[in-house]
Amino acid sequence: MGSLVKEYLCAILLLLTTVGASEAAFFIFGDSTVDPGNNNYINTIPENQANFKPYGQNGFFDKPTGRFSDGRVIVDFIAEYAKLPLIPPFLEPSVDYSNGVNFASGGAGVLPETNQGLAIDLPTQLKNFEAVEKSLIEKLGEEEAKQLISEAVYFISIGSNDYMGGYLGNPKMQELYIPETYVGMVIGNLTQAIQVLYEKGGRKFAFLSLSPLGCLPALRALNPNKENNEDGCFKAASALALAHNNGLEAVLTSLEHILKDFKYCNSNFYNWLDDRINHPSKYGFKEAVNACCGYGPYGGIFTCGGNKKVSEYKLCENANEHVWWDSFHPTEIIHQEFAKALWEGPPFSVGPYNLQHLFFNFSLHDKLADILDGPEGDHFQ
Repeated sequence: MGSLVKEYLCAILLLLTTVGASEAAFFIFGDSTVDPGNNNYINTIPENQANFKPYGQNGFFDKPTGRFSDGRVIVDFIAEYAKLPLIPPFLEPSVDYSNGVNFASGGAGVLPETNQGLAIDLPTQLKNFEAVEKSLIEKLGEEEAKQLISEAVYFISIGSNDYMGGYLGNPKMQELYIPETYVGMVIGNLTQAIQVLYEKGGRKFAFLSLSPLGCLPALRALNPNKENNEDGCFKAASALALAHNNGLEAVLTSLEHILKDFKYCNSNFYNWLDDRINHPSKYGFKEAVNACCGYGPYGGIFTCGGNKKVSEYKLCENANEHVWWDSFHPTEIIHQEFAKALWEGPPFSVGPYNLQHLFFNFSLHDKLADILDGPEGDHFQ
């Protein structure tokens, strides 16, 4: 065996045993799926907050944090896998931005009209990123700050509110726009946001695509055609989510060809979650239709916490047996399992890159491919 081959093998063994913390910062934009508590600091309605019991009840945090979950959310697990600390909310006082920051806000939309005045919309989240950028330049100097921004991973999880409240819950919008036109507006604005971050230096992006919205307990409860509907899901809502996901995938494929060094991680959260909703026992769940915390049909009346217009709510005994935590949001275990899929998934299910690749800029497969394709590769034939 040639000395170069030995050198490669030693390097790989070293790589496998010494992967430390990611050098990539983590910036998060989105809605309640990834809000770590920004809405604790704004003037909004109880439906857009989660800093009260029973949120966060599973004991990971010592009190409710503002996360719309019984515990952690997907980006908390991703940070853990990247060996980063929990990424703090942008509005938390005295935040250190050096590992990244989370701008997400419960109720936020891609369009500023969605829940206007009650959430931090995506355009405002981008302005907040500019403030962080300035702070990083002041703290680290321009060159080091630019490097941090270019090596960071940008996670975007937003769009559901634009379709649920912004369109289906807004007769005026339905009068003004047919569904296809409205989806085009949302995708167009989301594309602009991606391009803004790219122009700022962002190169590595990850996306949580929309779930089958019509199967959320709240949408099942609102479904006007449930009597004539086998599965009870609100088909119009799920159709909008599918159209959004297809539109986003087309845009990402295009951007990958247009923008130099643009890399992304996308996945089919719609089918992934739909499979668990339709075959819960296959994945260790006992309940995939009714919310753990809520009231009325399917637990779909959004009363979790008892501080809304209707104060009564029911709470299940074991959230880990449920797909849905409250009327709109999945349980921590769903967040954890999907974070793992994004982190280590193969290219046919997560792609074209998984999150592990984006954070650490390598995969073992790549290293082995380099060796086998290199000048010493013939030794392995």
